[in-house]
Amino acid sequence: MAASPHPETSCIIREKKVHLFSASLAFFSNGLLSLSWWQTLLVTLVLTHVTIISVTVYLHRCQAHRTLDLHPVVSHFFRFWLWMAPGIGTGPWTAVHRKHHAKCEMAEDPHSPQTFGIWKVVLKGSELYTAESRNEETLRRFGRGTPDDWIERNVYAKYPNLGIGLLMVIDVALLGVVGVSVWAVQMMWIPFWAGGVVNGVGHFCGYRNFGAADASTNVIPFGILIGGEELHNNHHAYATSAKLSNRWYEVDIGWMYIRFLSAVGLAKIRKIAPTPRLVKGKVVLDNDTLQAVLRNRCEVMTSYAKAAERVYRQELEQGTRFGRREKFLRIRAFRNRFRQEKTGRGDACLPHLPGIDEDNPKLRTCMTLRDDLSAIWDRSNASREQLLLQLQEWCRCAEQSGLSALEEFSSRLRQYA
Repeated sequence: MAASPHPETSCIIREKKVHLFSASLAFFSNGLLSLSWWQTLLVTLVLTHVTIISVTVYLHRCQAHRTLDLHPVVSHFFRFWLWMAPGIGTGPWTAVHRKHHAKCEMAEDPHSPQTFGIWKVVLKGSELYTAESRNEETLRRFGRGTPDDWIERNVYAKYPNLGIGLLMVIDVALLGVVGVSVWAVQMMWIPFWAGGVVNGVGHFCGYRNFGAADASTNVIPFGILIGGEELHNNHHAYATSAKLSNRWYEVDIGWMYIRFLSAVGLAKIRKIAPTPRLVKGKVVLDNDTLQAVLRNRCEVMTSYAKAAERVYRQELEQGTRFGRREKFLRIRAFRNRFRQEKTGRGDACLPHLPGIDEDNPKLRTCMTLRDDLSAIWDRSNASREQLLLQLQEWCRCAEQSGLSALEEFSSRLRQYA
């Protein structure tokens, strides 16, 4: 018969088993880093922030709109990161976004709340993106110029779920069981904030700096949480600008990262939105004025909308006495309606001109002059001399309209250089 193990030896073996089990349980619960709850929260915010910056700097501004060039190392880091979190391919994302700009607010728009409804875009934006990303015609037509190297064909595009699984393994190994929750947040962050909030709310409500030919809005002026994508109206007005902020109070944190990468030689900025230059005292409409006006279309039309709003306010004061809240609502509706440029995409998303009969001669003058001014940019076949004559004639009509707001706008327009 075999001798039974010594009691002390059995006790040591049991203690080792208990210790090994406790260590395994601790590793599974806390991971390699053993972070506290607030440290885990901070890590989650940092990780999701890297994902946001990868989307706005690499996918959106670099790939989709070519507003900057990134160093190959930086570019590939973003591409690898997005392969893991949240499994975004460069080609499909770029193609879907370019189609959104080309077909904005039309039936073919992949994610317009004017077409699908606000709640469907906000809550199911990821599903709309996935469906469009599988459209071979969209990928063929709008996905040109995106990475098509060996690693893209044989790893990123071939095994899209591998990166997602790899990220989960890393999160669990570093953070323990709570890493599953962190991974889930990383997976949902972009679909909700970018796919839902930016694409949905950014075309439904907010404020507008520019009269872009769509329903785009700036959600809030502080582009921090979504990397600057909150400034969606600015982006639609100047889609080829690497900088999304336009007013002094607006913050675009994505632009901050771009400036840093540019300063250390890892990025090259190709284009930003033009800034109007005014020459005080200038009264002659010349070719320099014409060039500046053509280049600053959004700013010019926005300034004109403000002048027309002054006329509207004066008419409200002289007409029926509205309450303060009703007057505010009417002015806001007028602003939203007037800052929309005429477009072949239809005016279904625009509110009706409120408060005063549209046959009001002063408002009719404002509307007519707005259409005439906007038409200058549409006459691509006209020569420079013809366009200059049209601009001069427009200023003459504005200055003879008898409306002080339009006269002042015309004087300001003459100062463009």
